[in-house]
Amino acid sequence: MLQIFTPPPTSKTSAFQGEPSLTPEAEAHSARSQAQPGSEILEALPRLNKCDSILQTLLEDFRIIFERDPAARNWLEVLLCYPGFHAICLNRFAHWLYLRKVSVIPRLISHIGRLLTGIEIHPGATIGKGVFIDHGMGVVIGETAIVGDYTLIYQGVTLGGTGKETGKRHPTLGKNVVVGAGAKVLGNISVGNNVRIGAGSIVLRGVPSDCTVVGVPGRIVSKQGVGCPLEHAQLPDTQATVIRSLCDRIEKLEQQLQDLRK
Repeated sequence: MLQIFTPPPTSKTSAFQGEPSLTPEAEAHSARSQAQPGSEILEALPRLNKCDSILQTLLEDFRIIFERDPAARNWLEVLLCYPGFHAICLNRFAHWLYLRKVSVIPRLISHIGRLLTGIEIHPGATIGKGVFIDHGMGVVIGETAIVGDYTLIYQGVTLGGTGKETGKRHPTLGKNVVVGAGAKVLGNISVGNNVRIGAGSIVLRGVPSDCTVVGVPGRIVSKQGVGCPLEHAQLPDTQATVIRSLCDRIEKLEQQLQDLRK
């Protein structure tokens, strides 16, 4: 028995040219390819660029450790033994999920990072590139906090809120900020670029760029600009200065009182 061959459904024979023609979908794809050579690659470039940007950020996070910490000996030691780097890496993944409205998982990653490193960074916090958390134990960074590029944060630092208000309620740090051990920066305030915050300080008001802040509450004691090192041994003691001025004033008043009695 003779069998009649039937053309596959993906193509059909043209009544005018006697040649097979493509389906409408295949024709559209062919037209796009002919009109824009390499169009598929062009469409994939934004995704590739984004992945490349994330990789560059992680590499910068890794590189800055050798610049900031003289105890960093080799890449393997940093990769395995620096909790600040681990916390930053976990936060970048959690933040990526947070921006895509993924529920629970970002907070779970943040919680795991806290258990492993002692550093609590809310997945909603925005962390710039090259941020280094040195030692890191006890660091807390709130949901709406923004940390600028190349900021250095020591152990025990809190970037927190001052109440239960909603919206932006955590501080914004500029670039190249140094926050000393145990310092607290609280509320929706802005800290400028190249600011140095002394250990144990409590900052409740905004700070302009290129300043050094110490004390409780934090007071501006220096405006030396970019490159001013945070040398705690050389920072002025603002409370001692106030006490000395009060003692001098009391001594002068006592002297005036004695002169009047004469």
